[in-house]
Order: sequence, then C-alpha cells, then structure tokens
Amino acid sequence: MAKYDAIIVGSGPNGFAAAITLQQQGLSTLIVEGAGTIGGGMRTKELTLSGFKHDVCSAIHPMAMASPFMCSIPLEVYGLSFEYAKFEAAHPLLGDEGTVLHRSLEQTIEELGEDGEYYRSLIEPVAKNWERLAKDTMGPFGFPKYPLNLAAFGLHAIQPASWLAKHFKTEKAKALWAGMAAHGIQPLDNLTTSAIGLVLLGVGHRYGWAIPKGGSQAIANALESYYLSLGGKIQTGFWLKNKFDLPEHKVLLLDLTPKQLLDIEGLGLSSLYTKQLHRYKQGMGVFKIDWALSEETPFTDLRARQAATVHIGGTFNDIALSEYDGHRGRVSDKPFVLFTQQSQFDKTRAPEGKHTGWAYCHVPNSSTVDYTEIIENQIERFAPGFKDTILGKHTFSPAKLEEYNPNYIGGDINGGIMDISQLYTRPTLSLNPHRTSNKSVYLCSSATPPGGGVHGMCGFHAARLALKDHFNISVSL
Repeated sequence: MAKYDAIIVGSGPNGFAAAITLQQQGLSTLIVEGAGTIGGGMRTKELTLSGFKHDVCSAIHPMAMASPFMCSIPLEVYGLSFEYAKFEAAHPLLGDEGTVLHRSLEQTIEELGEDGEYYRSLIEPVAKNWERLAKDTMGPFGFPKYPLNLAAFGLHAIQPASWLAKHFKTEKAKALWAGMAAHGIQPLDNLTTSAIGLVLLGVGHRYGWAIPKGGSQAIANALESYYLSLGGKIQTGFWLKNKFDLPEHKVLLLDLTPKQLLDIEGLGLSSLYTKQLHRYKQGMGVFKIDWALSEETPFTDLRARQAATVHIGGTFNDIALSEYDGHRGRVSDKPFVLFTQQSQFDKTRAPEGKHTGWAYCHVPNSSTVDYTEIIENQIERFAPGFKDTILGKHTFSPAKLEEYNPNYIGGDINGGIMDISQLYTRPTLSLNPHRTSNKSVYLCSSATPPGGGVHGMCGFHAARLALKDHFNISVSL
C-alpha cells in the first residue's frame, strides 16, 4: 500500500480543511470516508420525490464566508456559488408584527424601532470587527491577537441570552434575539448563550446567510475538487475500526466525536485521556423533516416567504421554554423550529412550480418521540394551509441521524454541548485540545474548538498543530 504523511478520517468540512491545509504544504495525504460519498454534513439528496433536492443536514450557511479558512481557498473557481434571499432571517409572531434580519445593519436598526440603538451597541462592533474577532474566537483558547476587540465582545458573549434579552423593550426584538441565540441548542439561561446570537447577527450583516446553489453538496464538491487539484487522495466506503487497517502514515487526524474515538482500536490513548473522553457531554438532539411541496409555504407574514431562514417559535419566553424542556428531557408541543425553503431562491432544487421544505427542532438527546406532527402543527400556526401543500416527506429521528452520520451522537449535530464547560475545553481540558495523548493522533472534529458549523476551523487548527509538531512548518490564516 502507498505511504502517506497524513491520513484524515472523515470528509466533512473539518476533514477537508485539515487535509487541504496539510496538502497545501506539500505533504502526501489521504482522506478516508466511511460512507459511499463525501460530504459529512454537506450532502444533498432526493429524499422525498424525484426532482426534489434536499439538504440532508446543513442548509443555510451564515459561517461559510465568515470562516477565515473558507475565505482563504478559491472555492468559486471550483464551481461553488451562493444565492441570497431578500432577508437573511425572519421571525413571525402570532397576533403581532414579526421582524426580519436585513443584510443592512441600518435597515435592521430602523426595523427594531426603539430597540434599534441597543441592537447597534451589541451588533455593530461584531459586524465591523469580525475579521479580528474570528482570529481570536474561532479556535482554541489562547493569547488574543486583538485583546480590546475580544474583551468588548466577551463581555456580552459570556452572558446568558436571557440576560441580554431584558435590555430589549419590544417583543419582536426579544423574539429575534431568542431565535438567534437558540442556534446554540441549549437553555437560554446558560452562560455563553449570547455568543452564537451575536455572531450570527454580526456575520449576517457582514456576509449574509449564504444558500449554496445546487445544495450543500456543492460546498463538499468544491472542497473535493480543490483538494484533488493539490494532489490529495480520497477513499470512500471504508469505516475505520482499527488504526492498523490504514496504510502506513506519520500522523492521523480524526474528524470524529469522542464516542467514536473510543471505539477505534490501536490508537494507543492513555487511560487519563480516555477517562476525560468518557466524561464528555453531548447536547440535545434534533428531529428533522424534509418535504416536497406543491407551492411556497403560505406564511401569514409575507416577509417570512422571502427569508433564507425562518425562526418559528413565537416569543422569547416561548422559545426559552422549548429549549429548556428539550434540555431537561421533556417533549414540547410547540417547539422552536428552524425552517427554510431553499427552492424559493435556488430554482435547481425542485421541479418548476414546486418547492422543497427543510426544518428541524431541538429534542432530548436520543429521543424516540416522533415529532413529525408536532413540527407540522407548529408551522401550520404561522402558515395556515401548509399541510395541504405537502406532496411527500422524509424524516430523520435522532437515531436515524446518528445512523446516517455517526458524528451525530443521539442526534447531536454540534458534536457535544457548547456550554461554558465545553466551549473552548472540548473534548478535554487542554490548551491544545486538538492533540490527543498519542503524539501522532489528532482530533479535528466539531468536538474541538470552535465547535459545530460549516467553517472548517476545527480541521485547520488540528492540521496546524500537526504541521508544527511533526514537520516543523508554521501556518496561519
């Protein structure tokens, strides 16, 4: 068999980022993927009816162009292009005026009325200084390059979302904030839950919430094409069970969660390290539905029909209760639902005149409850007649998601809860959590900083360490 400088297990965004970073430095690399196709969370398939292209996992990509790694490589040259909706996100309310996130900061400030200036004080510094903040937040904890910017961000980011919500006066501003913060998939009174809300709003104004033309698979395909152009190799259909089943190599990078890491034989990990992995905490799971639809979703709030993502959950208190219930293992009959209709903006997704629908809600980890009717009822409250447009559907329970992608333990799409105890110290308490106890084995999955999302930064940081440790090569973004 061929010999490699590095083997990377997993072809999600982090696996590709690690492999590309290593290959760019002239190393010989191989990506090993268990599934029959590459992509990880970036796959698009006809899950319902012929001609309807559904994003299997991720769909809308606020971090795609906000990621220092993704911005550093010429993916547009390899076929990747994005569509953008009129509004980045919408948050309809029952019996009251809903709100939207405009690309323009000033339009959003005007949209929020009396809450506009407080919104400006929170979000303008993030949007304005994102490139600096990204260098200090999208990776492991370390000495900041821009300490003043980081300190200003951190004062707000470390707070529970429920604390910052108290500064808003109107229900629509509180609701918009709740929907953003709830992307963190944890109770909104947890410390650091403001961080994700600040980032999503800030990068929304800076870059927009991108919709990849042709589906999320297009991101994976562009990463694959670029990687192959550098001379990299890929092998699909190979589930790693024992390290010694791999070709000879110097370093191994694993785009895997701690649970999978523990199942692989031959890694030579220390008992102390494995003990820490056993203590790693998973977060809530998700229940996801894809629909083939006869027409656009009839939201009563017309602006919700023109938004990349619709946050369906009502008021701040409604969303906070839903997230708290899911975290505590309880079923919510009115869950917070994240919904998108990509076919509104990318006509390649469905037959002419028809549409796709994509949605999920947060549920207790490993829940066995069928949330199909619960999710559809919640959408129906804000879009009466939605159920009548359904031509076909496909569901993913937490168990089915984990079966599809073993990184989603119990349906946890974030690779572990991102609470204060695991925000930067994931999966172990270490200044360099991408290293394992075996000096030739690295972890490059979303179970390492900066966590979940299609940004590739976990892979970049793992590869950066491997280059420094074994090849005396220093890289930066």
